[in-house]
Amino acid sequence: FWPQPGHPDNTVTLFLGYGQEKSGRVGKGAGYNAYSVRPSTAQYFGRSVKIEPTKEYWQVAVTQGHFSMENRDPVKVATLAEYREHPQFTHEGEIEPRRDANGDETLYQDYRDTKEYYQEYAWGMAIDLNSCIGCQACAVACQAENNISVVGKEQVQRGREMQWIRIDAYYEGDVANPHVYFQPVPCMQCENAPCEPVCPVGATVHSTEGLNDMVYNRCVGTRYCSNNCPYKVRRFNFLLYADFETPSLKMMRNPDVTVRSRGVMEKCTYCVQRINAARIAAETAPLDEHGKPARIKDGGIKTACEQVCPTEAIVFGDINDKNSRVSKLKADSRNYSLLAELNTRPRTTYIGAVLNPNPELTKPGEKS
Repeated sequence: FWPQPGHPDNTVTLFLGYGQEKSGRVGKGAGYNAYSVRPSTAQYFGRSVKIEPTKEYWQVAVTQGHFSMENRDPVKVATLAEYREHPQFTHEGEIEPRRDANGDETLYQDYRDTKEYYQEYAWGMAIDLNSCIGCQACAVACQAENNISVVGKEQVQRGREMQWIRIDAYYEGDVANPHVYFQPVPCMQCENAPCEPVCPVGATVHSTEGLNDMVYNRCVGTRYCSNNCPYKVRRFNFLLYADFETPSLKMMRNPDVTVRSRGVMEKCTYCVQRINAARIAAETAPLDEHGKPARIKDGGIKTACEQVCPTEAIVFGDINDKNSRVSKLKADSRNYSLLAELNTRPRTTYIGAVLNPNPELTKPGEKS
C-alpha cells in the first residue's frame, strides 16, 4: 500500500497497471493486470471487497521526494484577504531577478550588461500555480517532443528518471482533508546559471537570447552541472537507453531533436527546435514596410508543455515584448522566482496561487 493524504478511509485505489501478458516480446511481463478484479457489473468501483495481506511484495517506483527542496518556500499561496493586504508575493530579503547588477554581489557575469545579449529576443516562461491541476500532460508532451528515453522501473528506483519537467506536489492542512498544490519544475534557464561556470568543457553555455543551452557533443559526463543546480532539473544518461538500431523506432522520434547517447547530461531547452523553426520562418518572410525582417509574433512559438496544458497554466514568449502574455504575467504582483534568494535570476517564474475560500466551509486557520 502507498498511503496518500486525503484518501478516504477503508478504501483502496487500484490502477489498471497496463499489464502485458500476451503481447509477444515487447512489453511482455511489464506491469500487472488489474482487469481480473474489474467485472462488467462494477467497472469503476466495488463494494464488500475483502483485502487480505499476503507474503508477496511488490516494489513501488515513485519519483516524488527525489529532488526535494526542504526548508524552502517553493509554492507561495495566499487567501484573497491576505493578497489584498500584501499583494507582493516576493518576500522580504529576496533578491529581485531584475535588480541592477551594480547593487548585487555575485560571482557570475551579468549578461544584461553585454550589448550583444537580449537585443532581439529574450525568451521566458511563467507558470500559473492557480491553474495547474497536476495532470502530468506537460511531462508526457515533453517526452514525446524531445526524444526522452523511458528508462524503466529499476532505473527510476535508483533516482535516474529522465523526464525534463517534473510536477512537485505539496500538501497543507489536515492529513485527512489536505489542500494540494502542484508545481511544474522545468529548467529555470537562469541568467546567473550555477551550472555554467563549473562545466570544464563548456557544454552548458548562455545564448544571446537568454537560454541556458546544452551542447551534447561537448559533454563528458562530469555531472558538475547537476551537482551545482539548486533546482535539480538536469538528467544524466547513465546507460544507453536509446535504441539506435531498430528501424521502426527511428520513425517514431522527432527528427529535429538529437537522440542522446550514454554519458551525456540533458535537460529542458524551452523546445529550442521550435524557436529555431519560428526564427527561420521570420527571416525568410518578406521585409516589413520599414525594410526590416519580420519579428516572431507573440504566440508564434509554443513549447510542447505549453501547447498541451489543458488549463493554459504555462505561458512562453518574448519578455522583451512588453505586450506579450508572458511579459504581462511577469509584471503581475503575484509573479515570483523559485529560490530567488540564490540570485540565479531564472527566466522561468511562477504566479502565486490566490484562494478565495468560503468561510462557512473552512475551519479556523485553514486556507481551503
